[in-house]
Amino acid sequence: MKYIVKKILEPDYGCEERPDGYIAMDRVILRDESGSEINMEISDSELYEKDINEGDWVFFDLNNQIFKEA
Repeated sequence: MKYIVKKILEPDYGCEERPDGYIAMDRVILRDESGSEINMEISDSELYEKDINEGDWVFFDLNNQIFKEA
């Protein structure tokens, strides 16, 4: 099944330091082809590496890894 990325919400840490080894997770709101919405947490670095942005169509493999539709 494929999903459109409706919104990417990045955490706001204000002036707080993040602990060593912390992985920033974004809340991603996705809508499937039938109109149902789901929320997922995906690492900010993975979204950046795969160039996934709001409005992109994505899908998940059997290991629940996200990929941008070509």
